[in-house]
Amino acid sequence: MLERLRPQVERPPERFEDFYRREYTPVVGLAYALSGSRSGAEDLAQEAFLAAHRNWERIAGYEQPGAWVRRVVANLSVSAFRRRAAEAKAMARAAFGERTELPDLGSGDPEFWGAVRALPRRQAQVIALFYLDDRPIAEIGDILEMSPGTVKRHLHNGRQTLAHRLSILGDEG
Repeated sequence: MLERLRPQVERPPERFEDFYRREYTPVVGLAYALSGSRSGAEDLAQEAFLAAHRNWERIAGYEQPGAWVRRVVANLSVSAFRRRAAEAKAMARAAFGERTELPDLGSGDPEFWGAVRALPRRQAQVIALFYLDDRPIAEIGDILEMSPGTVKRHLHNGRQTLAHRLSILGDEG
């Protein structure tokens, strides 16, 4: 299950700067979907990338270092304390007018993403990775360190709960 996160042999390491430029916006988008906070998302992403940078010699050897960063973001998104601290930092950044471009979750989607954030933690993470980040089941399993069957169960349960909460008639039985 974790093959994609484990080191490979004989691959020239990617420069961290190139990795960061390529992965930053989608990782912030994932963090935003999970936290509901622009500044919180930026903080979660920065913390995850900082951890990757500190361990870049090891992380760069992974087949998918982006999956490692996403797992860190998913795990960090759980902490309410960090969310509160992120809000305080956001106010400071807002004073300087700094903003990161976030993915368009759609003007009609705030209710949906609010409902996603209200799901149990793992269901919310699976839904965000599947729908926002367009990750396949196996890769979500690698990122969150769970089997594909567990990912499917969380995806199914999350969809069922969302359908009920949003009064959507699903085609699943």
